[in-house]
Amino acid sequence: MMDLKQEMKERCAYIEQALEQAVPEQKDFPPVIFEAMRYSLLAGGKRLRPMMVLAACEAVGGKKEDALPFACALEMIHTYSLIHDDLPAMDNDDYRRGRLTNHKVFGEDMAILAGDGLLHHAMETMADACVKNPTPQTTGAMKAIAHGAGVEGMLVGQVVDVFMEGKPLDIETLDFIHLHKTAAMIRGALQAGAICGGADEKTVAAFALAGEKIGIAFQILDDILDVTSTLEELGKPIHSDEKNQKTTYVTLFGIEKSREIAARLSAEAVSIWEEQGEGCAFLLELTKYLTTRTF
Repeated sequence: MMDLKQEMKERCAYIEQALEQAVPEQKDFPPVIFEAMRYSLLAGGKRLRPMMVLAACEAVGGKKEDALPFACALEMIHTYSLIHDDLPAMDNDDYRRGRLTNHKVFGEDMAILAGDGLLHHAMETMADACVKNPTPQTTGAMKAIAHGAGVEGMLVGQVVDVFMEGKPLDIETLDFIHLHKTAAMIRGALQAGAICGGADEKTVAAFALAGEKIGIAFQILDDILDVTSTLEELGKPIHSDEKNQKTTYVTLFGIEKSREIAARLSAEAVSIWEEQGEGCAFLLELTKYLTTRTF
């Protein structure tokens, strides 16, 4: 039987080492920008998205080393989005991953630039991997991640989220936000890993569908934890949705009904992994954990 916590710990350590090398300390350039980038990138966390990239690649018979640049790039993109989300013009949060947010330490101007730096370095990291190994697999992985983060993915989800802040939302608009702001990056992670591992189109599509279901369930649970958890457990402020007058599954359906919806989506994703075979055992167990976690 898989020891999921130990497996995640080992995979996380592998990713941490790669991230440390991907954005090294610099002395030849203004050091503050690299300090700000590394401050948020190396602040810890579960490294779920890069973990999914590597796990998806291995699940279809690929080598994790081939997917590592794309896993690191995705974590850089995710971190940039968190830095910008925390800014006063966005969610205006003081804590992230249990420590002061980037703009509280380096100032709002440098936080914006640190986020920009991580985004651009992510693209350079993926492009470098494509130049060194110019195959349909590497370029396809880069496209999947860029699409998940771009104007048809995470970015448009953030736009609608900001635009609708303080306004009543129907379930269709809320699902649009979740599908793009949260699920698109998880979908992109699983797509990129599967593509990098040489999976066929049908398999990549199945991984993408699982990612969408996991992403929405993950966000629903995040909204529940915003109400039921603590700052110490989450590592970020609670009741931020209420503070920012955001409509969530919890405000629309209540906690118990929201849990039921998240559980249904999780079960559907688990079924996809079961259909894909034993190679997806880690992804299956990870899905169960992500959609039932308590912090």
